[in-house]
Amino acid sequence: MEGVHTQFLWIDWTVLGLYLLATTWIGHALRGKQSTMQDFFLAGRSLPWPAVCGSIVATEISAITFVGVPGMVFAAGGDFTYLQWGIGSLMARVIVGIWFVRVFYERGIFSPYDYMQARLGAGARAFTTALFFVGSVLGQGVRLLVTALILWTVTGLSFEWCIVIIGVFAIGWTLMGGMTTVIWTDVIQFFVFIGGGALAFAVLMFDIDGGFSAFLSEAAAAGKLRLLDLSTDPNVQFTLWVGLIAMPFQNVAAFGTDQLNAQRMFCCRNARDASKAVIASSISLLVTVLMLAVGAALYVYYAQHAPTPAEAALFAKDADSVFPVWITTVLPPGLSGLILAGAFAAAISSLDSALAALAQTSMALWHGRDGLEAADQPRLVRQSRYAVVGWGVALILVAIGLQAIRGQINLLSLAFGMVSYTYGPMLGAFLLALSPVRRDIRGIVIGSVLSILLVLWVRPDVYNILAAFDVITPEQAAAARPKINFAWLYPVTCLITLGCGVVFGRKTQAPRAE
Repeated sequence: MEGVHTQFLWIDWTVLGLYLLATTWIGHALRGKQSTMQDFFLAGRSLPWPAVCGSIVATEISAITFVGVPGMVFAAGGDFTYLQWGIGSLMARVIVGIWFVRVFYERGIFSPYDYMQARLGAGARAFTTALFFVGSVLGQGVRLLVTALILWTVTGLSFEWCIVIIGVFAIGWTLMGGMTTVIWTDVIQFFVFIGGGALAFAVLMFDIDGGFSAFLSEAAAAGKLRLLDLSTDPNVQFTLWVGLIAMPFQNVAAFGTDQLNAQRMFCCRNARDASKAVIASSISLLVTVLMLAVGAALYVYYAQHAPTPAEAALFAKDADSVFPVWITTVLPPGLSGLILAGAFAAAISSLDSALAALAQTSMALWHGRDGLEAADQPRLVRQSRYAVVGWGVALILVAIGLQAIRGQINLLSLAFGMVSYTYGPMLGAFLLALSPVRRDIRGIVIGSVLSILLVLWVRPDVYNILAAFDVITPEQAAAARPKINFAWLYPVTCLITLGCGVVFGRKTQAPRAE
């Protein structure tokens, strides 16, 4: 928005720059050995579980929570009902921490896709890795987009250049020291963005006339603090039933089959530590509560202190911009830079984690498990760095494309929606691998294709693309879509893939690797 970036002063840039320099130096100092693939991608399996827990939280939260959650609450009809999805998150962490971790550590593997190969054959490993590539690039493209929104607010640069700048920064951090640097910098980011969110809420309480009591009464009167939604309408996004039934599938897939999160488990010293790290990462829900409160406080603040006409127009067009604009225009110089450092902390901790996971799985797919343990480890590490750069470029291009088609979709919904294409099929394939049934990859492919077609029909993405190229009107796009909340796609596509795997897959013997 024109004029906003002029209020981000030199002292803010200084604070932000010092933070980034300090974090980079610390990450470099803690990088450890980088001589083997296990050093680069699994931190030598030597990290303490509290550090891994902090990294899981930092990766999960990302700028989507820091920017998208306040924007969602601030927008018309926004409230705390998103927190109901946390029920499924808690259930999933316990399942993954107790069951999945034990399975992974019994086999000494590098990823969930290694396990699928051991149970279902090399084809299953290649196919599920490909699903991970698609889901991760789409999901992390949204996170890159959110971070670019912050940079765009404070610099006035074009959105595309902001995406490129953030992407290059994330590539640099990942190259610097592999997973050791990623995890230790994530721990720093964890404390910075929690501190930034808490500081923002404290300042808002100070600026709201009447303080905390006025915040509670006015936010409650506007319906912003509503927590439970017992609606059975399948089109309502945040309901208790979605949290209890649909979101456990999403979160088990996220923590148990998505290498972005699972890779952290493999960095622990043993299965017991990995289990602790996964279950203890449930504290991320407290961060979500904090950012929900920030969103409600922003609503009350702007109800008392009317935004300028330009700000009001921007908020009406894109509620996700409200927190970055408030940080830039309202906070005293210096504090703006400090809180935006928290936003960048949340963002880059997710992006560098994604690049490490994408590079590791692509190397494993290319060379195979035995190839990754070959003698020429320095050459493999060098190739891994090339893979990081390649995936970084892919994320940049996807983020630019998503910005062009997203319309007015809230960034939080966009992030969850992007992974709905692949999480159900990945979990369905993994459950088949866990079962005593032996099947080949054919049924999984059939189920995954049917699942992705179902998501394309329900999600607005393909309709937005058609509308962007004037093939259909926005009104026709809205009328063509079925009225169902995409969150229900997680269990549906999981069961479709699992069922097709059992019914259409050909019987096989247990792979020799088992």
